[in-house]
Amino acid sequence: MITVNIKRYDPAKDLHYTESYEIEETERMKVLDALALINRKYNANIAYRFSCRAGQCGSCAIKVNGKAKLACKAEIEDNDIIEPLDLPVIKDLIVDRSELNSKIKDLDMYMTSEDCDSPRNKPEIIKPGQYEMCDQLRGCIDCFSCISMCPVIKKTNEYVGPYFMRGLSNIEFDPREDESLSEKSVENGIYYCTSCGECTKTCPKEIDIYGKAIEKLRAKIFSEKEGPLEPHKLIRQSVLETGRSVQPKEDSEYPEGFVKKYNEDKTSDKKNKIAFFTGCMIDNRLPWIGEYLVKVLKKLGYEVDIPESQVCCGSPLFRTGQIDIIPDLVKKNYETFKDYDIILTVCAGCGATLKNNYPEYGANLNVMDISEFLDGKLDPEEMNEVNLKVTYHDPCHLLRSQGISEQPRNILKNIKGVEFVEMEKPDQCCGAGGGVKSGKPEIAEALADDKVDMIDKLDVDYVVTICPFCEFNINDSLKKKNSKTSVINIMELLNKAYE
Repeated sequence: MITVNIKRYDPAKDLHYTESYEIEETERMKVLDALALINRKYNANIAYRFSCRAGQCGSCAIKVNGKAKLACKAEIEDNDIIEPLDLPVIKDLIVDRSELNSKIKDLDMYMTSEDCDSPRNKPEIIKPGQYEMCDQLRGCIDCFSCISMCPVIKKTNEYVGPYFMRGLSNIEFDPREDESLSEKSVENGIYYCTSCGECTKTCPKEIDIYGKAIEKLRAKIFSEKEGPLEPHKLIRQSVLETGRSVQPKEDSEYPEGFVKKYNEDKTSDKKNKIAFFTGCMIDNRLPWIGEYLVKVLKKLGYEVDIPESQVCCGSPLFRTGQIDIIPDLVKKNYETFKDYDIILTVCAGCGATLKNNYPEYGANLNVMDISEFLDGKLDPEEMNEVNLKVTYHDPCHLLRSQGISEQPRNILKNIKGVEFVEMEKPDQCCGAGGGVKSGKPEIAEALADDKVDMIDKLDVDYVVTICPFCEFNINDSLKKKNSKTSVINIMELLNKAYE
């Protein structure tokens, strides 16, 4: 027998409540079948939508343990919590989609070209491959799961959400459409997206909504001079002038960055097989994290090179659509790192960019996040006992972009004296990514505040992460709320254990 927990709503009494039911466990039973069985067995009269039962209509979208799923595709497990999408509820698991349907009409989500004589509209000149970009966006089944899971929608009315951005992109990239939707996309909040990737991971048709729609549309907007935001332009200018997206602070002990100081102090010319890609934030804003990484690796018997010729990976430029200077960055970094067996990163954004974006430019490198590299290599008996209680925040670009979740947790559980506890939603976006921290700081602050509320419930000493942007954003909120908890990079925690 398994237990299924259903969050229900009775409109007659305006009552939200949860009921639990026991059913016989059947191998690979779908949630939709479990709901039907519960209604038959208990006469429960649970209201829910379904139609095709084949994952094509999108009508049966619900949430299972906090994640949007299709009831006809998700398999039921013991103690699952079934609830409606994060939309107005009509009854039980049925939500009201009328507002979203009205918005589709308001945004004119259809091709508007009227010039039949336009060369772009003559089918005979449309060549194979011209539909490639919009073809990747056409599988949407209107389930609205991505809308339900988007963290930004819950914080502002200025952003229409991933479903609509996918739709606008689909039209924009269709070679038959001769009207630009750049202005409409900006007006409807395209720069509010944090690039968390939750929509992409949620989509039952596996549409890369962020990477193939939002990011590409931002690049189109940039090419048409409609954007990006002024703070984003400053980042691009910094990369053009210095090779780095951020510069050291005036009072920094590393006025020229960690990479330069490391190479000045280096005593050996030995060529190592492992290199460290620092990224701009570690090089110029968190240089001690680089020192800790080198120190911990030496304790474990590894020497690394930190080439001076490395430059910004381009992550903030990819995310904000400023891709005109990307090829030059990719070329410089590829030439710098191509002969190394392993390239280590300690920044989720850098790792995701080097792994996922560089191959699109023909630059394939063997990149590993530091947690991937260290997992299984740490011996607690060689550490000092730190006696700390910690939780862990999953950076979006580590979890969803690189699929890394268990490795950092394994490390934390192997640090002597660490008590590790999970927060309620460790994978919920903190708001730092996608250019939002600089371009729409109020959204980054609101999402970080939600994160800190979860952290403060745990009474921990530290929240650990592997992303400088998350670290800064969460830290700002911790300070604002006078929290007793501090944010710490995983390398700094490991350094405490090896001191």
